[in-house]
Amino acid sequence: MGSAHSEGALWNAGAHDWAEIQEGMLRPAYLAVFDALGVGPGVRLLDIGCGAGMAAQLASARGARVSGLDASPASIEIARGRTPDGDFHVGDMERLPFADATFDAVTSFNAIQFAADPVAALRQALRVSAPGARVAVVIWGEPKDAEHAVTMRAVAALTPPPPPGAPGPFALSAPGKLEAILEQAGLRPLSGGPVQCPFVYPDAEAAWRGLSGAGPYVVAMRHCGEEAVKRAMLASLAPFATPDGGYRQNNTFRYVIATASAA
Repeated sequence: MGSAHSEGALWNAGAHDWAEIQEGMLRPAYLAVFDALGVGPGVRLLDIGCGAGMAAQLASARGARVSGLDASPASIEIARGRTPDGDFHVGDMERLPFADATFDAVTSFNAIQFAADPVAALRQALRVSAPGARVAVVIWGEPKDAEHAVTMRAVAALTPPPPPGAPGPFALSAPGKLEAILEQAGLRPLSGGPVQCPFVYPDAEAAWRGLSGAGPYVVAMRHCGEEAVKRAMLASLAPFATPDGGYRQNNTFRYVIATASAA
């Protein structure tokens, strides 16, 4: 069973708040990857785990021909509204609804680590890549380099511990782990680097609206209720308060660009 079964419903209820507030926090990663890939006019680009489609929208503005896939129907509806000329689908990362050798570039921003089978998802990315195409994957850096990890731990403490090896935000963040699964999938890492993506909120309500639509927060709320999760989240943000009444958490993400391994 693929990722859509477990992840799709978790991201539906808060899709609009997440798209309005949280999705743009990864904008530096979107731009860094598109620069590295040379995304521009005529490039056929697929974004796997596209969320509400902000990355696809930015690529389209550069002239790319964009497609996207996500587990959340509500997120895909937003993506279609943002980029009417795009080709967006609801489905599994492990079972892409696209023909072989279709795309010049394939991206996945903060999504592959949530796949039920990341290697299978990356094999699908390779399958739909045209000869010479590149695949770019963005994940969280190590937890020690992510101030938002404090908030994720506070919320995770309200839910039962996941089974060993379960997907999660930092599942592929250990040094070399992403490169290893890329190679297992038949991809050869070429380059990469860190990207700083601070999470900045003007006030507590914006932080709550932006974060509470994310899957892990939905899981926690189902387990112990909205008020308990909101209290834990706001308490975790207190050390990151800014003089203007908002919050800022500095976070390092990491991208790796790969291509098909030599036969």
